[in-house]
Amino acid sequence: MGEKQPVAAVTEDGRMVDLNRKGEKVEKYIYFDDKEGKHIYWHSTSHLLAQAVKRLFPEAKYTIGPSIEEGFYYDFDTPHPFTEDDLKRIEKTMVNIARENLVIEREDIPREKALEYFKEQGESYKVELLEELTEPMVSIYRQGEFVDLCRGPHLPSTGRINAFKLLSVSGAYWRGDEHNPMLQRIYGISFETKEQLEEYLRFLEEAKRRDHRKLGRELDLFSLQEEGPGFPFFHPKGMTIINTLLEKWREEHRKRGYQEIQTPIMLDRSLWERSGHWDHYRENMYFSQVEEREFAIKPMNCPGGILVYQSRLHSYREFPLRMAELGLVHRHELSGVLHGLMRVRCFTQDDAHIYLEPHQITNEIIEVMDLADYFYRLFGFDYDIELSTRPENSMGSDQIWEMATSSLSKALEKVNKPYKINEGDGAFYGPKIDFHLKDSLRRRWQCGTIQLDFSMPEKFDLTYAAEDGTRQRPVMIHRTVLGSIERFLGILIEHYAGSFPSWLAPVQVQVLPIADRHMEYAGAIKQLLSEKDIRTELNQEKATLGAKIRKAQLEKIPFILVVGDSEVEKNMVAVRDRNKGDLGPMEIDKLFELVK
Repeated sequence: MGEKQPVAAVTEDGRMVDLNRKGEKVEKYIYFDDKEGKHIYWHSTSHLLAQAVKRLFPEAKYTIGPSIEEGFYYDFDTPHPFTEDDLKRIEKTMVNIARENLVIEREDIPREKALEYFKEQGESYKVELLEELTEPMVSIYRQGEFVDLCRGPHLPSTGRINAFKLLSVSGAYWRGDEHNPMLQRIYGISFETKEQLEEYLRFLEEAKRRDHRKLGRELDLFSLQEEGPGFPFFHPKGMTIINTLLEKWREEHRKRGYQEIQTPIMLDRSLWERSGHWDHYRENMYFSQVEEREFAIKPMNCPGGILVYQSRLHSYREFPLRMAELGLVHRHELSGVLHGLMRVRCFTQDDAHIYLEPHQITNEIIEVMDLADYFYRLFGFDYDIELSTRPENSMGSDQIWEMATSSLSKALEKVNKPYKINEGDGAFYGPKIDFHLKDSLRRRWQCGTIQLDFSMPEKFDLTYAAEDGTRQRPVMIHRTVLGSIERFLGILIEHYAGSFPSWLAPVQVQVLPIADRHMEYAGAIKQLLSEKDIRTELNQEKATLGAKIRKAQLEKIPFILVVGDSEVEKNMVAVRDRNKGDLGPMEIDKLFELVK
């Protein structure tokens, strides 16, 4: 491969422009390796896709085709349902258009002229978009016979799009509104080289193998039922993992001075109005009426936790006061975005709300970061940190937001943790630190968060008895470490590909008697292990030893104990390790040490 080619340019005044745009003074170039470069490359490929669809299916109306986090999509309104064979035909046509090396040209034209053009073409969705614009001038991009309404920038020609793959097709409502027409959405990915594409497709295959929904069924951990869309059902083995995880969570929180509380799942509307959720979060909430009173199912735990704090007067001597809650919350999600355990409508959040004096903020944030680091290292996760600042939809004064944001950045700098600024993505009541975990496939998952809040204590008139005897306003920290327990389990399933570390595995040991005459001894071994709190199964199936071993391996059980005549005679077990294979005969005491 030769020298890398830029995909766009940045002007002296900071604008991103097309490479072939004339009369611009270029400050620097953008390449595919840059985040912006990938999105330009993927968006250009979405135009290539739309052009290919229009060549093959002239009656199809094209709508929007943005780049997304990984790749791109384009939505089409067509009576023809796209099939796998259609995707292959479209892909082949895309290859031909790329070989034509059509120049991709930008034109800035009057909005009325663009309206006239797209009306003539019968592209009603483009007309709808244009009618909503107020600017007198708009930009279109032309490549051969294909024209699209777009801000750009784009690659200079179709010949620059070297390697791409159409991945899937699904349904999507126009503008995400179920009252609008159902469209067909084609997803794809593209890269500068075929080697990059092949590597990505291998990654997709590995991700498919690790899919938590698939492994959840195979390992009998959880299920998703039509009767409860977005509300997962956990089976005994899934609950074993969750309970083991939460035992560790509770143990570590006790060590660090947290007290655990529990608050109701449904609370009066007036509480949510007071907290600000009614104005800022209502579209994500569920509601109910009891005896003519309006209630909301809690989407967050903090208002209930505040009521616990308010139940008595607290002293500065108790601070930092750390109240933890494993609270079940419900949030309304559209059915189209539900995804296994990763996107659900109810989940358990490992919340904590910490009340403290202003001078304690920095040290307490450092303590929370240390706790988060402990858990992420425990599971083998690397992570990145983002500092999210004030969103448009927020409450509180400029002074409070500046103070809160400054406090978070000082804590990050004090522990010398690198971080990125995520502008405008804070909570509506305060800025936050977010932890993005990287799993074994290097995918990023946002889990833990630390939110500094000066607004809620003000709204609820929270006070404490200060050292000088006066009543003062506490500062409040909202924080999670694992985030959603359900989602974290989904991440763990994919991170470990279902092969959980022994301490977390739902079944740690399975005992396999070779014949019926070994069953009594095998049962005694199971009893001994169970008394040592080792999660043990006894396989009593009528099957060959080889079949039993294969089944245990498919269930990803860490240790398999084979029991035959020799083991009974010597009071031992033959041990097979999931990763290391046959470890040979072993005394029971040594087995205890190995498993623990």
